[in-house]
Amino acid sequence: MTIRIILVFAIAFTTAQSLCAQDLLGILEEEQQNGSSFVPPTFKITRIAIGHSTEVRGKGILEVSAFNRFWNLPSDRSQSFIADRMSSRLALEYGISDRLTFGMGGTTFDGLFDGHFKYRVMQRDKNGKGYPFSLTVFQNFRYDSSAFANPDLGRNFSDRTAFTSQILLSKKVSKDFSFQISPTYIHRGESEFENDPNNFFSIGFGARYRLGSHFSLASEYYHTLNPVESIETFNPFAIGVNWELGDIMLQFMLTNAQSIVEDAFILNTRNNFNFRNPNLNFGFNATYVIHFKNRLKDK
Repeated sequence: MTIRIILVFAIAFTTAQSLCAQDLLGILEEEQQNGSSFVPPTFKITRIAIGHSTEVRGKGILEVSAFNRFWNLPSDRSQSFIADRMSSRLALEYGISDRLTFGMGGTTFDGLFDGHFKYRVMQRDKNGKGYPFSLTVFQNFRYDSSAFANPDLGRNFSDRTAFTSQILLSKKVSKDFSFQISPTYIHRGESEFENDPNNFFSIGFGARYRLGSHFSLASEYYHTLNPVESIETFNPFAIGVNWELGDIMLQFMLTNAQSIVEDAFILNTRNNFNFRNPNLNFGFNATYVIHFKNRLKDK
């Protein structure tokens, strides 16, 4: 697995070296140009690692993202190049206004299709006269298109749905360090097991530390207060490096979460975080920012 991870890094590095553009932080600051009273973005993109950050896209800005997870099965022989299993999610996020973002995407491994809204309620004021933190509300809806093990379930549309609601609170503690806390409520349709509740409560913690002008260390952890009871699950954790390349942000991480959609990775992470196959997964995210407006609107 180690050789394969190094190979993925090498491929990504070779591809990225051919890209050159404006610093992504500069792009985000331009989106908020009129907000001279506001601090620069707490996080540079709309995700920290596996979960969402308080950042939203500016009006007329589109994010195109590809999220990937690679892992091996606990067997003596590998079945494929790079990894035995892979999950990918293609997603779009668009700034409807400078406060409101809409996103949607689909995942290959677990057949989940999802959409979400993010609304920035308040943003930290750098002069100390306003709010000392940033607050964003997040609402996700997802539909499970996969086959259910229990044939009596999944016949109704509501059986295949889930809703994730989050309050995202972040603070730029210093020039280099940012922290976020994410109280989370999840409602799922019918469970395949009688013992499982339909409503769950979790709390997420995320942090970012700037290592250089284009590199930062990011980590995230979610703790579920009333986890799934029918199967053994673990709290998802991720740690990795973010690399800015102009309009592109690359994220490399190690995580025990195979799923990418919120309710799935928070509630259905079945592996602990260690180096045993298939517990440790390699994650690679690529996000590209597209401006549909020739001149960013002044606030």
